[in-house]
Amino acid sequence: MAPNDSAGTNDTATHGTTGAGAGRRKAVRYIVPVAVAGVAAATIGLVPALASSGDPDLPKITAQELIEKIAASDTQQLSGTVKISTDLGIPSMGGLAGSFLGDGAGDKGSASADPQTKLTELASGTHTLRVAADGPDKQRVSILDDASEYSLIHNGDQVWAYDSKANAVYHAEEKAGRGKEQAAPEGVPTTPKALAEQALKAADGTTSVTVGGTAQVAGRDAYRLVIKPEQSGSTIGSITVAVDAENGTPLKFTLQPSSGGKAAVDAGFTSVDFKKPDASSFSFTPPKGAKVTEADEAEGDAKADAGKAKGDLDHLDHLGGLSGFEGASGAKVIGEGWNAVAEIRTPGGAAVPSAESGDVPAEAQQFLDALGDKVTGKFGSGTVFKTRLVNALMTDDGRVYVGAVTKDALVKAADDAS
Repeated sequence: MAPNDSAGTNDTATHGTTGAGAGRRKAVRYIVPVAVAGVAAATIGLVPALASSGDPDLPKITAQELIEKIAASDTQQLSGTVKISTDLGIPSMGGLAGSFLGDGAGDKGSASADPQTKLTELASGTHTLRVAADGPDKQRVSILDDASEYSLIHNGDQVWAYDSKANAVYHAEEKAGRGKEQAAPEGVPTTPKALAEQALKAADGTTSVTVGGTAQVAGRDAYRLVIKPEQSGSTIGSITVAVDAENGTPLKFTLQPSSGGKAAVDAGFTSVDFKKPDASSFSFTPPKGAKVTEADEAEGDAKADAGKAKGDLDHLDHLGGLSGFEGASGAKVIGEGWNAVAEIRTPGGAAVPSAESGDVPAEAQQFLDALGDKVTGKFGSGTVFKTRLVNALMTDDGRVYVGAVTKDALVKAADDAS
């Protein structure tokens, strides 16, 4: 059993990690007030729980050495099965994506194969993934269901996605003057390594990093790296990363909320092989009868849908308040480390539509109020909408505060900014 050696986290050069401030500010840029669920989905880039089947006796290692081992890991080839379970306290992201992005049963079947939509389903529930990689140009991720499978294949300059349930195919390729398509949308981690890299970005002066013993994951001996916020007020209790003792590859992770209960996210290999995968893993031919959508075509449809949505907003603008949200300025960050909160202000201080102002029907306002908690402070009054990790305070005068912090911490941030 390795000791609980700790490493001070101010010396990022020694640890091979980046400061949390820059990483969190980058994440904050993608926060939108009406997509708290989406923010929570991005936050799971941190992640997952350690089920141990015995504690192997491994050589002692310090936290600093273990972080360096992860940074030096250069695993290019692997295949295996990953299980991801998320419990963020939000509705199914698959259902939300279908409602907002037109991926319903009666919609264009081909749209369901678009990775931008499909992979958001990983933000809720339990999923089994089959993964394979052979260097930077060949990867495959398949989401397995009881009677169907969704596969995303990257092979050279070709990217294919196939939804067997809808018999729908999405295709993209590198073109002159345009960057190479990514195998997965940015911000959607699909392997323990991707999750660990995002978690380690938070290892700064506000963080405790220790070695929490050993474990065995997917038949591999591993060390446990435990990351904990040292600040009070964070909704994140701890992150545990199981690191392969031989090659430094992250194998499994746990994100435990500070409120307790089951892990918010549990992701890790149930089986893994570091040999070169068979070349057939990265080949794909559209099945007979499948509807194939090219990336350019999907992009055109998205622009058309955006135009229609803009027209709908213009039509509703006579209700008042809606136009004030266009061109909202970038987020301002309040606080630091794990307690960083993004403040978003509407142009001109436009108020959030409400029943009191006559902009929202009373029934709709009652529904919104039921989803959150009314709060007051120096900032005025507003409503806090909560998940197990990310909370958002929407004030009645048009400000929004979002962060992986408690309700009280949000109210304090709003008061400090007033």
